Amino acid sequence: MSITPIKAFTEHDTVSLTDDKKEQKYVHDVYQAIAPHFSQTRYKPWPVVEQFLNSLDIGSIGADIGCGNGKYLGINKNIYMVGSDRSSKLIEISVSRGHEGIICDALNLPFRSECFDFVISIAVIHHFTTFERRFAAIKELFRIARPGSYILIYVWALEQSNEARRKFDKEQQDVFVPWVIPADKNNQDKKEIIYNRYYHLFKKGELDELIESTGIAQIVKTDYDKDNWYVIARKEGSENEIDKK
Repeated sequence: MSITPIKAFTEHDTVSLTDDKKEQKYVHDVYQAIAPHFSQTRYKPWPVVEQFLNSLDIGSIGADIGCGNGKYLGINKNIYMVGSDRSSKLIEISVSRGHEGIICDALNLPFRSECFDFVISIAVIHHFTTFERRFAAIKELFRIARPGSYILIYVWALEQSNEARRKFDKEQQDVFVPWVIPADKNNQDKKEIIYNRYYHLFKKGELDELIESTGIAQIVKTDYDKDNWYVIARKEGSENEIDKK
């Protein structure tokens, strides 16, 4: 079976599934199923994220929204971080490593407004199926951040480098990207399993526009890294201002 990325959603999915049900089937259920195998591949921090975390003031308090197995939660021992993820199995892995983690929905975070000194969201926003849901998720990141704090967001890029393992159709931003769990050579009953994960692939400038649309963000840096677009933004306004958007 091919593992090439394909156009997302069958005609039946489009008719029968609501946006949240699409995410349940092609994001949340998939990560629950692949959590142990996925975690084994997520151990090396990306340099930009590591540099961002190590640049923070001693004693800073922050959140990693969509923390997965918690690989970024222990990077800087001089700050305090709490991780959150929709996958209970990934949170179990993170907590087993000694990190603070909670299970929650990124569209409805269980945190006070303006309570964190920084927020990171690494490879999460691209899993939301509509513009409205992606914008709502970004607004939540800014809601929980204090005025003057910094938010780092990474998303997969439509534009892939020559060295990239995957090549995307430049005309197709919404795709399924297969995750393959190999067959067990020592157990013939355990065959190869392929799960389709939904991604919205961001064009250059698209993430910047979403962030600027909150009306309370100043973009400090925007760049391309490891076949992703990322933005570091500073929250300029208050909770009342973002609620009006």
